[in-house]
Amino acid sequence: MHLVQLFLPLYDNADQAFPKALFDGVRAELTERFGGVTAFVRSPAVGAWEDDSGTVQRDDVVLMEVMADHVDHGWWAAYREDLQQRFRQDEVLVRAIRVERL
Repeated sequence: MHLVQLFLPLYDNADQAFPKALFDGVRAELTERFGGVTAFVRSPAVGAWEDDSGTVQRDDVVLMEVMADHVDHGWWAAYREDLQQRFRQDEVLVRAIRVERL
């Protein structure tokens, strides 16, 4: 079993909030494909990362998670690229963690 996490930015590079419908669409797509999704939307996570020039950038992100028996790397790579276009990002972090259901 795997926990797949998607970190989606709340704001674009001009600090304009993305519309709620954009997140609702992702939630609906993941629910349809995986049978459910958990979205942490009330308290955005605050991320920090260093860009190529060494400047620390800050992001407010929504975390969405799905459980999957198998990680289809090809599907996830294509979906991540689609999300990067929709959210106008150089990179959207998607990671999978092997978990044990108790």
